[in-house]
Amino acid sequence: MNSIKKLTLFSLFGTIIFSAGCQVVSVKQQAFNVSIANERESIISRNKLSEASLNVLSMAGKDAKICSDQPKSCVDEIKGISEIPNEMMLSTASELYLAKAQALKASSNCKTSILSHHKSLEKQAAEKEIYEKCLDEELAMLDQSIRYSYAYLFKTERQPEDRIFDNRQVQIRDFYNQAIAELVQVYTMRHSTKESIHELKIGDSTYKVNYEHSHMLKSKTGDSIEQLTPSYNMNFSGLRSIIRRDGFGSEFLIVLSDETKNDLGDKTKYIVDPLHYKYPEGGNPNLHPARYLATTITAEPTQPSSQKDILNQTEFQLKIFNPYLYDQTKIEGKTYPLAANFSAPYGLWLAENNLNKAAYLTLIDRDENLTMPHLYMLEPYNPNKKVIVLIHGLASSPEAWIRLTNDIMGDSVLRDHYQIWQVFYSTNMPILESRYQINAIIQQGFELVDAKDSAYKDAVLVGHSMGGIISRLLVSQADLKHKAMELTSSKKRTVQIETDSLFQARLEIEPLPYFSRAVFLSAPHRGTAYADRWFTRALRKVIRLPVAFLNAFADTLQGEINIKDFSKDVGYGLIQNGPSDLSKNSDFTAITKDIQPRKGLKFHSIMGNITNSTDPEIINDGIVPYSSAHLDGALSEKIIHGGHSIQETPEAVLELRRILRLHLTELNQQSITNPTIKK
Repeated sequence: MNSIKKLTLFSLFGTIIFSAGCQVVSVKQQAFNVSIANERESIISRNKLSEASLNVLSMAGKDAKICSDQPKSCVDEIKGISEIPNEMMLSTASELYLAKAQALKASSNCKTSILSHHKSLEKQAAEKEIYEKCLDEELAMLDQSIRYSYAYLFKTERQPEDRIFDNRQVQIRDFYNQAIAELVQVYTMRHSTKESIHELKIGDSTYKVNYEHSHMLKSKTGDSIEQLTPSYNMNFSGLRSIIRRDGFGSEFLIVLSDETKNDLGDKTKYIVDPLHYKYPEGGNPNLHPARYLATTITAEPTQPSSQKDILNQTEFQLKIFNPYLYDQTKIEGKTYPLAANFSAPYGLWLAENNLNKAAYLTLIDRDENLTMPHLYMLEPYNPNKKVIVLIHGLASSPEAWIRLTNDIMGDSVLRDHYQIWQVFYSTNMPILESRYQINAIIQQGFELVDAKDSAYKDAVLVGHSMGGIISRLLVSQADLKHKAMELTSSKKRTVQIETDSLFQARLEIEPLPYFSRAVFLSAPHRGTAYADRWFTRALRKVIRLPVAFLNAFADTLQGEINIKDFSKDVGYGLIQNGPSDLSKNSDFTAITKDIQPRKGLKFHSIMGNITNSTDPEIINDGIVPYSSAHLDGALSEKIIHGGHSIQETPEAVLELRRILRLHLTELNQQSITNPTIKK
């Protein structure tokens, strides 16, 4: 009996131990970031399906790896399982097709490296066939991902607003946006731009391209588009932040071809009389309309369709949006915010043109392409938005305005009501010559504007350092001929210069009528002693006036003149390089220091101060003293702790933004809640 009891107890104990050993659920804490990652990550952010899709495959008894490799058969089987809700099926299918597309993209067959030009023609043809077949399969997977994403977002019992807090909806929106980005990019790799400009044929699917909301691209052809690139994952090391707008649609960057790139004659030629010069058809090649365009693309059915039709080859359309004009779109009868990337066009423009390097090359006359000033419009012209013109300083470029430009793009009020034009000029020129040429190219820019447009008036002019001096002269009125002749009368000079009409035109200053407000930053209006220090004087000797300028100007003077004699006169009078003009003892400073902006113009001053003093006689930014930067009559004068490049500081940018908003308020243009220019 005792043995039986012992055996029973032993069996019971063994059962308890065995049961404990088979326990499959236990509790443990994991890091919060791990929980969030498991909940939100997907095939886009890791080489693994989302937990939501894995859960659906588990319910269906499907292997994730097999389904990712063979999405169609897997999706077809899931459709037949009535216990799996429609939303779950659609969202999982969207991710499976995208996963397959990404796997194909990473495969060797879909890479151009498979193509070789060193093999036999037969081998090359076989490799090309493999490559194109791989791209076609990838396109088919992306097409399916778009369709299932769209069906999930807009063709289920629940509306998007019913799932506003669902992580899954955000994932599916990302699948949709990513699939569009890849679809367009892969298609342009597989086919020519001409083939894809109006429609995309993907197997039995057709995507019509709709330019109705792009405006600038309506009249363009395939030859006009140089580059079409998704911009969501673009990053730029020189930009403090990427200005984006969250919403629906895939963010793209379109680069239009440069229609003047082969017209080197007028681009490199120095034109002494730009206002009366007869440019060939197309106008001044140094006046650059926007080529780098922010674009948002959505994929939608061309006509109302059921969920079943959408999943079975209903014709789609790719809608191309100008996100500066449209911040929302209507889908299935309801309005949704439209995504955008505003920094990408600006960043790529800066990166590809490398204007900062060009600024130094022009200073020592090593870049003949940029001897004449250039004006760049950073976005497609908008008749309803006020113009801001930015003029940089000595040895600088439009890169000086990176922080300001990016912050304007990031401020929805300023972005909705302003468009930016950037001036780039060679700072080794005499300042009066730069003023004359910049005056001409700004006029030519506004000649493209209808005088009835809001953009034609009340523009804002902003200049830094030497650009601040030029800006002041652009909005002032003065006749400097008498002063100039007095200063040069006792010095060696060429007699023809005194009476030549083109030379005197540089001395007759009229204010540009388009501006009603100006801002001067660290501008040495009365010159600076810094320009006369020994190391600066040595540098001034290295900086040369452009040969193209000297030759062109000498050729236009009345009577015969020897260019060597003319060149010797440089430094004797008003014709000297820009850095020399900045000296407080220069003739240029002597005849311009007392010129005030025209009556009625509203203007502001911003300047730096590297000292701890508040004494106007001591305040300076390391290069320009307060006494030179100060102008009587300024509506505001902001002194910021910092050096000469004050325009790069957050404090100066905030002050500029304040002034720009003030300008809108005083013009009764500001409308934060309902910008009138939006569609």
